[in-house]
Amino acid sequence: MDEDKQREIASMGGRAAHEKGTAHEFTSEEAREAGRKGGEAVSQDREHMAEIGAKGGQASHGGGQNQRRDEGTRSERDDDDNNNRRSRSQSQNQGQGGQGGQGGQGGRGGDRR
Repeated sequence: MDEDKQREIASMGGRAAHEKGTAHEFTSEEAREAGRKGGEAVSQDREHMAEIGAKGGQASHGGGQNQRRDEGTRSERDDDDNNNRRSRSQSQNQGQGGQGGQGGQGGRGGDRR
């Protein structure tokens, strides 16, 4: 018998038991205990837990799947960011002090943005 047919028959049995009033309905306490036991059983499988952790890491860090190809690698982007920061810092430091107050620039010579 295929799985779908088996599932359909089991489902009918479950509905009949609920209609008849003989089906077991878990209390919140019973459900909590069952969930705890299931969690303990699953967490014993270290390979499975490692797989779950890897999927979570990929989801939270993008896993490289959402990165556009034309943006370059992470290290290339970091290098570009660092170079841009250095360039801005150097240009801000050039000409400071000697031209204080001119043109409303407050000591920064020629660095307008």
